[in-house]
Amino acid sequence: MSGVVRAGRRAVLRRRVRLIVATTIGYNVVEGVVAIAAGAAASSAALIGFGLDSVVEVVSAAAIAWQFAGRDHEARERAALRIIAFSFFGLAAYVGFEAVRALAGAAEPEHSTVGIVLAAVSLAVMPALSFVERRTGRELGSAAVVADSKQTLICSYLSAVLLAGLVLNSALGWWWADPLAALVIAGFAVREGIEAWRGDACATTAGALLRDPEADGCGPDCDCC
Repeated sequence: MSGVVRAGRRAVLRRRVRLIVATTIGYNVVEGVVAIAAGAAASSAALIGFGLDSVVEVVSAAAIAWQFAGRDHEARERAALRIIAFSFFGLAAYVGFEAVRALAGAAEPEHSTVGIVLAAVSLAVMPALSFVERRTGRELGSAAVVADSKQTLICSYLSAVLLAGLVLNSALGWWWADPLAALVIAGFAVREGIEAWRGDACATTAGALLRDPEADGCGPDCDCC
């Protein structure tokens, strides 16, 4: 009987993942179009970079959608993790490059009311999506879903960076605040890309616990238990 309950729970989690992915893709498509358009209008490299990050978000979420489109999502786990890892590395490379260019004086974020509102909305939406997806991925035992939730969380960090940069630039003229913070985000993205490439031990262990409640708990380096 317990096996039937666990199987039913996994089906619920799989449906939840699909819903989260659909929401993430839909939101990021709108976010990307608005950010790139507003960035072009304001000649803001930060806004355009934020819009391109939305494209990376869509790629990562699409990898999860592909993974769970089949009956056996575990068979596609490794490939999905590779796609997510490369999206992290691509994001880090672009954000780092644009930050260095901005610090060198090649580009400075300009005032954009649309950009400020967009960054504030994303800062409110993305952490919630990331939290729900991460909990679902860990309970389901999917390292790819957990990795994608971290990609979404990075988007919220970039939202904070963009918001701070645009506000400080508009209010105080501190144009360099955005690229400095962006360099920190780029470093974080590299770290998360490496973790996605290797796989998430916590997620894997959580999946083992879901399939077998008598399995051992998380290892000493895990924070999911």
